[in-house]
Amino acid sequence: MQRKILYNLFVFLPLTYALLLPGCKGKAPVDEGEVVEDVKDTLPPLGFWPDSLDLSEDVVRNGETFTGLMNRLGLSMSDALKVAQACDTVFDVRKMRAGNKVQAYCQFDTSGTGSSIGPSLKYVVYESNKIDRVIFRTTEPFEVWRWSKPVESTREYADVTIRTSLWNDMLAAGRSPQLIVPLSDIYAWSVDFFGLQPGDRFRVLYEQRTCDDEIIAVDTIYYAEFIRDGKLIPAIMFDQGDGGNLYWNEKGESLRKEFLKAPLKFTRISSGFSYNRKHPVTGRVRPHTAVDYAAPVGTPVMTIGDGTVISAGWTNGGGNTVKVRHNSVYTTSYMHLSRYGSGIRSGVRVRQGDVIGYVGSTGMSTGPHLDFRVWKNGSPVNPLKLDSPPSEPIRPENMPALDSTFRHYRQLIDTLSER
Repeated sequence: MQRKILYNLFVFLPLTYALLLPGCKGKAPVDEGEVVEDVKDTLPPLGFWPDSLDLSEDVVRNGETFTGLMNRLGLSMSDALKVAQACDTVFDVRKMRAGNKVQAYCQFDTSGTGSSIGPSLKYVVYESNKIDRVIFRTTEPFEVWRWSKPVESTREYADVTIRTSLWNDMLAAGRSPQLIVPLSDIYAWSVDFFGLQPGDRFRVLYEQRTCDDEIIAVDTIYYAEFIRDGKLIPAIMFDQGDGGNLYWNEKGESLRKEFLKAPLKFTRISSGFSYNRKHPVTGRVRPHTAVDYAAPVGTPVMTIGDGTVISAGWTNGGGNTVKVRHNSVYTTSYMHLSRYGSGIRSGVRVRQGDVIGYVGSTGMSTGPHLDFRVWKNGSPVNPLKLDSPPSEPIRPENMPALDSTFRHYRQLIDTLSER
């Protein structure tokens, strides 16, 4: 059972203000009345009074320039250029994205006799993302400013037991699947997320941000537990201030190891390591000393450890292939890539987690996937059974503080589980 726990320790103050974007079509002219001197102190969040204006909604079109958009919304090209100049350091008009929403606020001008002579564009609001807005004043004096919707940060508790898949079970527990990626990053060296089994359990204390009751992001994971068959693998966040590892087990051992468990983010295994597999293309029975990860074309592929690229090029069966020598014992290869990572070529040094290519279907392949292989002393080994040594342990002087942090979080998470 998933419970959302909100209490003084777990609540962060929200930002002020609320978004006002009323929809109003075909309004008659409105007399705004006199403007008092302190009107700026009483303006609504967007910086103007939208209720007195006529609203129309649109999107940025493919290939559309900033001035082209403004002109299409009803602004003259000369005034559109003035608005662009007013952006200055506030907003880079070149970063306006096709498909993003815009709201145009107009006012019907009158001839002085009370009869309308047509709309005049007063403000344009551009939605950079779900939170941020850029507001353009399209009349003299031309101005540009930013505004952000209120965001609330809270600390949450997740308790998820695997029954079908981590994604589905996360949803069933009332938690956001956005938690999966940072969780898999933390446990990348110790938990095989492609081989989760029914009964496996995660308990997590973390921070998330919401906007309009929608989860925007999962931020810091303060503490996590992975439990399988009664065996506990805790992940305790503890910063030694050296820019290094952040997560440790209760013994002070780093969760970061020499090799990642997998070369790409959460996906599925389509074919395992075998010495007796029928090849899907040739139909012949032959060894498949690799693990195939099914993933969409373009999915980033990471090197599982530090090393040197010893080859990056075309192979007959593997298509675009990158091979990395990690040390005198281990070598890995990544096959069927659609393209190579930036700067990847023979002789280049790479660090664990560097993107060395992207999933594709080049060479002898029936569909998009990564063929991942590991050699130990020149002989192929099963990547899923690769034993990787840990990194340096926590400094001895920090062990008491880590132990105290561990006991605090364990007590807290046990209390939350009982509610």
